[in-house]
This record gives sequence, C-alpha cells and structure tokens, in this order.
Amino acid sequence: MVASAQNKEAGSAAVSEGVVQGRPIKVVAILCNWCSYAGADGAGTARLSQPHDFRIVRVPCTGRVDPLLVFKAFEKGADGVLISGCHPGDCHYSEGNYYARRKFELLRRMVPHLGIEPERFHYTWVSASEAARWQEVVTTFVTGVAELGPREGRAL
Repeated sequence: MVASAQNKEAGSAAVSEGVVQGRPIKVVAILCNWCSYAGADGAGTARLSQPHDFRIVRVPCTGRVDPLLVFKAFEKGADGVLISGCHPGDCHYSEGNYYARRKFELLRRMVPHLGIEPERFHYTWVSASEAARWQEVVTTFVTGVAELGPREGRAL
C-alpha cells in the first residue's frame, strides 16, 4: 500500500514536470446507469477480462451528459473518454439516447479541431445484457488509447 502511494506521488510529480512518458494512461468512461453500467457490472460479475486503466462515471442518462464534461475530462488530464448508453429506442427515459447521439456526433467532429486525436473519444451503445460486448468495447478503446500513449500537455 505504501509503495502504491509512492508510485502515485512519483507519477503525479512526473506529470507536473511535463514528463508524461512512463505514466499509466487515464481513461474516463461515462456510463448510463440503466444499461451500460449494468453491462459493465455484468462483465465484472462474470469475471470477464478487462483493462484496469479506466474509471467509470455513472450518470442517470447519457442524454443529460453535457459535452463540456468531456472537455473538462481532457483538460484535467484524461487520455481518452468513452461514453456508453442504452441502444437508441431502448432508453429508460424514452428519448435520452437520441439527444445523446446528436450531441456526441457533433462532439466527435469537433474534438480534432481542439488538438485532440479523434481516437481518444468514442461513444457507443451497450445494453444491460451485453456484458461480453462491454468487455470488447472497453478493451478495444483502452488498447487504442494506450497505443497512442499519454497525451502531452493540456487540451483547450
């Protein structure tokens, strides 16, 4: 436990000094409570192999996610942001994922203009019964971000 805390302190010191190589990547996954979070939970319960380089932010509905939250994650040092919600037509709140799809498609087009590689942002749909699909989505995304390596500097 002490060694882990020392590694975290050393890692944050390296980032603050501008040295980003050698630190683990940071991926933020924003998940809908009703579908994608349940799918991720199912993958964990089934003990499906998943990467450990991501943190989940659980939201009631992806339709209520402000695109500025994605930019804030990048600004605070995230190397990648993954958003996942209910399949269109399957939303617990009827139309939330339709609103989400419109917002995130515009966001996906805007990310490169802000100096962020498009591969660092992804949105998808995963239902509660798709634990294996969640495993595939998160593994593919985190692996892709890891290949890009840690982002240098701050975006925006």
